[in-house]
Parts: sequence; C-alpha cells; structure tokens
Amino acid sequence: MSGYQFSVSKLINTTPKVVYSIIADYKDAHPKILPRPPFISLVVEQGGYGAGTVATVLMKVMGKIQAFRTIVSEPEQGRVLVETNDTGYITTFTIEPRDDDKNSFVTFTTEIPDDSTIIKKLEFRLSKLLLIPVYKKELENLADFASERS
Repeated sequence: MSGYQFSVSKLINTTPKVVYSIIADYKDAHPKILPRPPFISLVVEQGGYGAGTVATVLMKVMGKIQAFRTIVSEPEQGRVLVETNDTGYITTFTIEPRDDDKNSFVTFTTEIPDDSTIIKKLEFRLSKLLLIPVYKKELENLADFASERS
C-alpha cells in the first residue's frame, strides 16, 4: 500500500471462514459489529455480500453527521475485502488463518493515496486519532459476534 495509512489488528478465536462471512455480510452481520457511536447507520444500496456491494454509511464525528458512499471489492475472496469510499479513504479488511484455521488474525487498514491534497492529509491525521479506538472497538465487537456464531 502507498500513501498515508494506519492499521489495527486483533487475534480472534474463531475460524477465518466465520470471521470473513461476518465482515462480508453488509446487510445483516457487518452493521451489528459497528460501534455506536460514532456509526449511525449502514444502508446497502446494491448487493449486500462481498464484492459489488455499494453502501451509504452515516457517522457522527466531532458533533457533525458525515455521510460517505463505499464500494466493496474482494481482491482475495475469503481473505481480503476492500471498501473504497467517495471520501478518498480506502479501508482493507484482512483475515489471516492461525492455528490450523482455528483462529483468525484480523487487520483493518485505512489509507489515503499519496496524491491527496494537503487538506486531505491533515484530515487523515485527525481521522487516524479518532478511528483507531473505533476500529479497536469494532474488532472487539467482531470477536464477540463471531464467538456467538461459532
């Protein structure tokens, strides 16, 4: 990856197949792991599972409601999902098998391209401070939800 980025990771005691199915399911499971606040809603416009999904997300950040539209791709089905937002942010969800596929090492990485404006780079630095705790909570929610599904 290039550009400005940050990542948050967690070992989740559930198979990669289960973890991936939760993240990829934008209609039902994925909205349940989003921390509220700051997330308000995730509305699927097209698709709903994995590649081809288009969704609108509402978040309340620093007292302001912000909306963005995201398109999902699957560069490595069953292992990597990518959300490309109309804000210029790209978030990658990577699920790596551990312990003979019994556990999953999950990483959320968000980046903006190198060619982003100075304002976008400053915004990204602030977003990084705000989003790291959100991603940690989302990974906790994912671990809890995955353990219920296993």
